[in-house]
Amino acid sequence: MSSGAPLLRLVAAGVRFGDVSALHDVEVEVRRGEFVALVGANGSGKTTLLHALHGLVPMTGAREVDDAAVPQAMVFQRPFMLRLSVRSNLRVALWLAGVARPAWNERAAEALHRAGLEELAQRPARTLSAGQQQRLALARAWATRPEILFLDEPTASLDPSAKKEVEAMLAHFASDGMTLVMSTHNLGQAKRLASRVIYLDQGEIRADLPTERFFGEHVDRRADLFLKGELTWDL
Repeated sequence: MSSGAPLLRLVAAGVRFGDVSALHDVEVEVRRGEFVALVGANGSGKTTLLHALHGLVPMTGAREVDDAAVPQAMVFQRPFMLRLSVRSNLRVALWLAGVARPAWNERAAEALHRAGLEELAQRPARTLSAGQQQRLALARAWATRPEILFLDEPTASLDPSAKKEVEAMLAHFASDGMTLVMSTHNLGQAKRLASRVIYLDQGEIRADLPTERFFGEHVDRRADLFLKGELTWDL
């Protein structure tokens, strides 16, 4: 595991949607500088865990943050683009994050450079391709300088070229020391990017290991089935 200090943790966390128990009695900690991949079959609870870590869903148990002022951001699988230009989408994000107005232009320019979108700054954001919109969403989140970035299937609907571009951005974020937590169905992506893998099964954490160990050892019978592609739905 990373040697960074604890950033946030869930203690005896449980989440229910009506009669369905999506997470039950989950204990997990995220440390500074980690890149954590949440994997599991459809319905295993990985997106619910991601939302619980970010504080988006009501839950039993406790969510403990090392510092309540730690800035956080989240990028969804299909990010929402405002009916504004690419640059204005960035400026609105900075305004909502409480960044001082004099810093907006510099922050926006840096974010556009990070995303390779400088030449598209004045284009309406909703006219961008899916891959460009996802890079803009990442740039928008990065511009607010979060200490921890949550990602929900960030490349699920993208073509191979766009996936590569998004993965490159995430790798750069990680190399800069940002903490990332990502749910993904793409095991190759988890293997390439993550420093740690959490495997969920039926709302429980069945494995929580450094990436090399998760993919290199027989850690759990159902995890083995999942890695072989024989457990696509959590039943």
